[in-house]
Amino acid sequence: MTDTDRSTLALRRISLLQDLPEERLDAVARQCVWKTIDAQQLLMARDDDRQEVYFLVSGSVRVTTYSVQGRQVTFRDCVAGAVIGDLAAIDGLPRSADVMTLEASVVASLDRNTFLKLLRAEPQLAERMMKRLALLVRQLTERVVDVSTLGVQGRLHLELVRLARLAGVTDNVARLAPAPRHAALASQISTTREQVTRELNALVRSGILIKELNALVIADMARLTAQAAPAREGAG
Repeated sequence: MTDTDRSTLALRRISLLQDLPEERLDAVARQCVWKTIDAQQLLMARDDDRQEVYFLVSGSVRVTTYSVQGRQVTFRDCVAGAVIGDLAAIDGLPRSADVMTLEASVVASLDRNTFLKLLRAEPQLAERMMKRLALLVRQLTERVVDVSTLGVQGRLHLELVRLARLAGVTDNVARLAPAPRHAALASQISTTREQVTRELNALVRSGILIKELNALVIADMARLTAQAAPAREGAG
């Protein structure tokens, strides 16, 4: 890890900390514990009673949990700039999910008491945190509705639309590279890998998807979006 990785400049990449005064951000950088973590390593475990907050300076992580039957359920993937572990820091309770690195990542952690003092000292930061939590509640509510009311096909179509918009759509085409793994998609939409494979193959046969060696190309974003929209409207 370089000095730049540990710097105030690195913390500027964290969306929650943007616009903090320079001296305040310098102090936060000094108070953080900085780590580089390899890919596929556990950053935090469900039910762990440690309550520090992590700032994801670089890399990406996946927030998951497991059902009683052992099925993995993915809540979301987080990329550089994200804040992780803030729920336990705010309410003082154990972790509610596992967090695994998807690639080598640099994180800066801040202990709970220091984080709470920072929120009290910087009202704009506290307001930003409230908006972040409100957005998270809205997203999870929408997902619960989708899982409760839509079939596998509808949930997969919506997830592909979401991934396409994140990747960027140009001239009605989006390229997901690397291609999302079927097991990861299944975890994201609460189904099995085999069901995801069947639905993806159907989309390939229809011409909406094209499978490349290391990518999944959405060749007709308009058609995919049109197919996804009725599913959610019907659920409402």
